Amino acid sequence: MYVQPMPLQQSELSTLSTPVRRTRVISLNVSLGNYAHLQDWVIEAARHRESRSVCFANVHMVVEARRNAAIAQAVNSADWVAPDGVPLLWAMRGLYGLRQERIAGMDAISSLLQKAAEAGISAFFYGSTPDVLDEIRRICAREFPSLQIAGMVSPPFRPMTPAEETAVIDQITASGAGLVFVALGCPKQELWMARMRGRIPAVLLGIGGALPVLAGQQTRAPRWMQKIGTEWLFRLMQEPRRLFKRYTVTNSLYIYYFVRQFLNQQLSYDKVRN
Repeated sequence: MYVQPMPLQQSELSTLSTPVRRTRVISLNVSLGNYAHLQDWVIEAARHRESRSVCFANVHMVVEARRNAAIAQAVNSADWVAPDGVPLLWAMRGLYGLRQERIAGMDAISSLLQKAAEAGISAFFYGSTPDVLDEIRRICAREFPSLQIAGMVSPPFRPMTPAEETAVIDQITASGAGLVFVALGCPKQELWMARMRGRIPAVLLGIGGALPVLAGQQTRAPRWMQKIGTEWLFRLMQEPRRLFKRYTVTNSLYIYYFVRQFLNQQLSYDKVRN
């Protein structure tokens, strides 16, 4: 089943067309498109300083959205819900016969920064810790010397007051950033981006815990594990105490929800045939 993206909330956001069609995977309307299309679309939106948002969906996000309608609404209101997790690609193939390309947020960051540098678009980093942000600044200066860093903010872990949130909006807006990399973790960053969409004139990209990896403080899974969808297992081996319960529950629920959708879809097909 294909569904159209949620409509924009503000009429002035009409410079760019709706990016791609979508298909339903459990709780999310996942975008159908390739990596190159997403990059070009993001850079063009950033060039015009359009208020847009991109979510990189994985199993954790799907399950969080399935269990919380507010999270589902926040994610599905994004302009792109890119399939980051390999199990989402398997689901799209099993449910609809689609061979969708993986669009990993971790990989998108460097390529978007390079394209932003070439296009004269500045970037803002919101989230993570001060030491990680400092290292990201050094890496950007080395890898993308022409890139302008519009600003970096490590927000408090507690909920921000309305005044603090308004100050952040004003700071990002005044910085002139075309890209805002939001590293608050799921689902906090998706809820934040949904609130900011239409208030910050930039493309908001939810990148989760990517910055510590890019900063060299954490190690990413080998390429072969990425390809077969076992990055979660690599992370579990790195942090078993913190992640064991989360992955056990989340992965089990994802399989359960997928099987339910698959069986319901097959029953619907049978009714149509009969």
